[in-house]
Order: sequence, then structure tokens, then C-alpha cells
Amino acid sequence: MIKNKKGLIIAGIVLCAVVFLMVRSKANKDQPAGRDNKIINPGMGTVEIMVITTGVVEPQNRLEVKPSVSGRIEEILVKEGEAIKRGDILAWMSSTERAALVDAARSQGEEALKYWEEAYKKTPIMSPIDGEVIVRAVEPGQTVVTSDAVLVLSDRLVVSGQFDETDIGRIRKGQDAFITLDAYPDVELEGVVDHVAYESEIVNNVTIYNVDVLPKEMPEMMRSGMSVTVEVIEEKAEDVMTIPSSAIHYDGERQYVLVQDRRGKTTERDIEIGLNNDQTAEVISGLSEEDSVIAQDTAYLPKRKSSGTNPFIPQRKRQ
Repeated sequence: MIKNKKGLIIAGIVLCAVVFLMVRSKANKDQPAGRDNKIINPGMGTVEIMVITTGVVEPQNRLEVKPSVSGRIEEILVKEGEAIKRGDILAWMSSTERAALVDAARSQGEEALKYWEEAYKKTPIMSPIDGEVIVRAVEPGQTVVTSDAVLVLSDRLVVSGQFDETDIGRIRKGQDAFITLDAYPDVELEGVVDHVAYESEIVNNVTIYNVDVLPKEMPEMMRSGMSVTVEVIEEKAEDVMTIPSSAIHYDGERQYVLVQDRRGKTTERDIEIGLNNDQTAEVISGLSEEDSVIAQDTAYLPKRKSSGTNPFIPQRKRQ
């Protein structure tokens, strides 16, 4: 008899605990909007899947201009940053023999100097390409040999990004990209993937591929050697219905959201989603713009990792 009473008491305690948990669960479900939740309405927007890495600004084709003869630089006609055309004269120089003759004639007077300057012409240094002067390595009066680079030219500046081999399959020529210079973090430039290297490199025991991203407009502030952040758009969906990724719940292959009606009652609703970048998700079906969806307030969630594989890249939020 005593054992039966004890069993009944234990069963009663267990039943009360179960009822309490069910009531509290229902209360939490019926009143979900709190410190960690917020009510949102689906809206039209854009979802982008990004591959992010770091890179550096460098000439796509870097050309060192070296003199054809040894001698002395007499005059430099260009400066750094100046645009030049193929065939432009960049500098004048005297060969070693001319420099010796002119110096000797100078000591004999103006008439002798003029004669030898006319008889023994200076040698021009000409541009072999259209481009820009990025390095002026010498000044007038400096002696040079044929192995010295007098000037360095670039046909155009590009951004060279290093992508891990696990991400290189997501990069294709022609993809749109965004470029942010570390020196100007508030300036975002549009670009396009221009070239994907066919051969890998080993950097710090990691296999990487160099990818050239060409800015659509070349800003005056861009300089060779600047560090940048590169965001390549792998996939993009525009003018689609979107919700925060934090509003989506998963139960195996099932995807659903919590929808609150006008009376405050919460129900589960199955949805179909498309692109999802862990911040914003595309809704293919299951919701309308009038629905009130419960989403977790991301201000109280741990920070999500970027889709890039480089842990040292600066994190930014695109508008």
C-alpha cells in the first residue's frame, strides 16, 4: 500500500513537471517577440553570395625601360603618374663617348660646345607601350649602364587577389566584384574578374591562385602596392523576396519560419528558400509581404564568419 502511494506521488510529480514545461513552451511560442526576437515583414531586395579575400594593387604588365647604351642622363621629360603613348620620348641621354666629348668641348668655349652638340646628337629613350609612368628611377646627370632601369611603365593597374584552392572553383572570368582600398575604407570600387591563373603558388604552405580583378573606373587615388579587400559575387538574385537568415528554422530537410497573426498567435509555416548568405535569404514560396515573421535579433547572436577563407580580412557590412 505504501509502495503504491509512493508510486502515485512520483507519477504526480512527473506529470506536474511535464505540464509545467508544456505550458512554458506554449507561452514562449505565443509570445516570441522579446529581447532576442523581433517581428519583421518580408521585403523585396537583393541577395549576394560573396567570395572574399585580400589582395594588392599592381601593374598587370610591368615594363622596365632600360637604355640601349651606357652613358649619362641629360633630361627626363616625364614624371610619375603621367600617361604616355607608344613612341613618346621619355628622356634624353648621352652615350659615354658623347658625354666625354661634350664635357671636353664645354671647357673650350661656347662655339666648340655648340659644334659637338650638333655633330653628336643625344640618344632618345622612347616608350614601347601605351601606359603610365609608375617609377622614375634616375635624375638628369646620373650615369647609367644598359642594365639600369631608368623608368618603369605600367599598361594598367589591376587588383591581384589570392584565392585558396578550395574557393578557386567559385571564381570565373567576367564575374562582378567589389574592391575596397585599405587606405580608403569608405570608397568602394566596382570591378570585374579579368583573369584566373592556371598555375598555383604555395604561400605559407597553402595552395593559392592569383586572380586579376580589373576596376571598371581607375580612381586617381589608386597606387601600385596598395592593400585591398576583394569581394567577388559568385551568385546574385535581384528584386526577390527576402527575410533575415536568422528567421529560418530547420528540421531535417524541412525549412520553416514562425509567423505571428494579428492576435499574437504563432504558427509554423513551411517555406522554400533560394540563395542564402547567412545574413539574408531569398524566399521562393511560402510567404507574402503582409506576413509577420519572427526573427532572432542578430545583435544578440554570435558574429557569423565571412564567406571568405582568409581570417585576417577586415569585416564590413554592405549597404
